[in-house]
Amino acid sequence: MTTKRDYYEILEISKSASVEEIKKAYRKQALRYHPDKNPGDAEAEEKFKEAAEAYEVLSDSSKRQRYDQFGHSGLSGSHGFGGFSGGMSIDEIFRHFGDIFGGGGFDDPFSSFFGGGRRRSGRTVHKGSNLRVKVKLTLEEIAHGVEKKIKVNKFVQCSSCTGTGAKGGSAYQTCSTCQGSGHVTRVTSTFLGQMQSTSTCPQCGGEGQVITDKCHDCAGNGVVKGEEVISIKIPAGVAEGMQLSMSGKGNAAARGGVPGDLYIQIDEISHAYFEREGNHLLYNHFLTFSDAVLGASIEIPTIEGNVKVKVEAGTQSGKILRLRNKGLPSVNGYEGKGDLLVTLQIWTPKTLTIEEKSLLEKLGKSPNFQPDPSSRERSFFTRVKDYFE
Repeated sequence: MTTKRDYYEILEISKSASVEEIKKAYRKQALRYHPDKNPGDAEAEEKFKEAAEAYEVLSDSSKRQRYDQFGHSGLSGSHGFGGFSGGMSIDEIFRHFGDIFGGGGFDDPFSSFFGGGRRRSGRTVHKGSNLRVKVKLTLEEIAHGVEKKIKVNKFVQCSSCTGTGAKGGSAYQTCSTCQGSGHVTRVTSTFLGQMQSTSTCPQCGGEGQVITDKCHDCAGNGVVKGEEVISIKIPAGVAEGMQLSMSGKGNAAARGGVPGDLYIQIDEISHAYFEREGNHLLYNHFLTFSDAVLGASIEIPTIEGNVKVKVEAGTQSGKILRLRNKGLPSVNGYEGKGDLLVTLQIWTPKTLTIEEKSLLEKLGKSPNFQPDPSSRERSFFTRVKDYFE
């Protein structure tokens, strides 16, 4: 697997860069590595796509926040969380981001910089709608990361016409109104002179082609209702409400367009005895009265299995033990693992025999069994709060 470069490094900007600075930096990199300026240069084309991916994330405040907090892992499961994932073609990059270059109409917005060259067709390219699903995860799955296979009901490409919408996949012809360009140009005379305007072709809806014989299975749409089993690799350390995305895994688009994205929301299943506080885990362990007084070696459950812990003699109820690195990993791996905070509670029996009751009454009269007012501990919440500060 190729390691992705830092997005700020790609655009050569600081992490405090403004939206306008990000836009200018992307424009600079895109012009430097534009395919028309570097014909046949695979490395330049890759850098051109890389810059577009960086801009797609950093220009979106929500994605930028996740990236700043979690790095690349915060943007995707198996394909990079950000919806872009480096999967766009050159033409798609022009279609999505060309407007920041001040281009107009249907010409490639870069053409004014390089004296022509690439020209886009102007045809309408359909975009499939996005889908959202919830994935339930146990704490153990969150701790180790997991690959989930889910069945998604969605629109898929029609197999009969291979998504074209035309019977046999070829029953269509070039639109006679726009001659295949997808748009029509009108010239009108005004008191200021002749004015030229461009609009979507009304005959073909901007597609440049018209179907002469529609596919019966999809009624000419190119998509039908279906389902797909999708494998999602979820990194360790994700949290409730976190959203991952997979590019191109949403609904298929009409007549061979660009499919939508799939958004996966994490739903964390409550654990039987652990509670989560960020990457830390909280656990209550009950001691017998004799173990608290005399001290003992006890077993504490963790995500990785049981560990033995020594309890000192004279331990008070509410004491917190900190087991370092026994919590959950951070989603980007940079911050290591959280801790397991174990609160020791003394178990008070509800029923006693006559002999046990008599023995405790005698012990209760001893000075050693009287509470010491000077040893009052801070509240439980104050002590737990101290661990997180």
